[in-house]
Amino acid sequence: MSEIIRFNSDYTEGCHPAILEKLSETNMVQTPGYGEDEYCAEAAGRIKEACKAPEADVHFLVGGTQTNVTVISAALKHYQGVITAQSGHINVHETGALEACGHKCLVLESPDGKLTAVQVAQYTDEHFADESFEHMVQPKMVYISNPTEVGTIYSKAELMELYQVCKERGLYLFMDGARLGYGLMCSKNDMTLEDIAQYTDVFYIGGTKVGALFGEAVVITNDELKQDFRYNIKQRGGMLAKGRLLGVQFMTLFEDNRYFTISAHAARLAEKLKDALAEIGVEFSIASPTNQQFPILEDEVLAQLKEKYSYSYMGRYDEKRSVVRFCTSWATKEENIDSLIADIRSMIEKK
Repeated sequence: MSEIIRFNSDYTEGCHPAILEKLSETNMVQTPGYGEDEYCAEAAGRIKEACKAPEADVHFLVGGTQTNVTVISAALKHYQGVITAQSGHINVHETGALEACGHKCLVLESPDGKLTAVQVAQYTDEHFADESFEHMVQPKMVYISNPTEVGTIYSKAELMELYQVCKERGLYLFMDGARLGYGLMCSKNDMTLEDIAQYTDVFYIGGTKVGALFGEAVVITNDELKQDFRYNIKQRGGMLAKGRLLGVQFMTLFEDNRYFTISAHAARLAEKLKDALAEIGVEFSIASPTNQQFPILEDEVLAQLKEKYSYSYMGRYDEKRSVVRFCTSWATKEENIDSLIADIRSMIEKK
């Protein structure tokens, strides 16, 4: 039986070979623990340089859910909550981790996965206009993902508008960047890391999905959120004793523009897949410019594809068709994309 070609996620491989090489090369070097080593310092410096944010604080954690919980719980008091799109990762795919820590997700509808400045302003203003506002969870932070769970991205103008509304209403703006590289390097993007550092209070650069074995780099630009952050990392179980493993990985990702180069590879192949499927008449549930694509395919076609490929099933579209997700990554082979396109074309043409 031939090996399944996996498109169900963007973390099916280990890590970029350069990281593996650097981990091996530095394996026997003695360092301090808990992220206070020279590799973490070097990685933090490279990230601050890439963000053009020399005053930022940079911290390294292991995974996305842990990072979201640590950042949000560190910023909020017990009676405060975080505004999020209904599809937001903290609301849907983290097993209630944030709410288990005592902070409610304040959910807003969003068909494209994005929040707007108007939505945030309206929700916050209505909260404080209610005479019984002290009996309800207070909104204090806005959580966004870029790219979102459905592959859409924020424009620079949209981010600036959100940030302005947050500043006017005393809210923190937090960007989940688990797939940030894939958003930054897609053809529709008009933002840079510098823009994100300027127009958020805190964000993180995803490594787990973008070339690392594991790890996320938190970048804090708002001084209010910097104090005692390491206490929160420790309390949430995120202070890795061998923190050097995180430092080495991000040091390598931010060497020679590697993070952006490998992200561009995934974005290009996703666009190739999207264009080819559109050309043969395949519809998509949402217009995603990033490494996540959501085609609508007949169940009969999907049953045949499953024999050779893995994908994420998103839900039924109509009586005969379903929405699925194909992910590309830094490690996706172009020949596998070509094979997927050819097989879908052949199956559709035979019908």
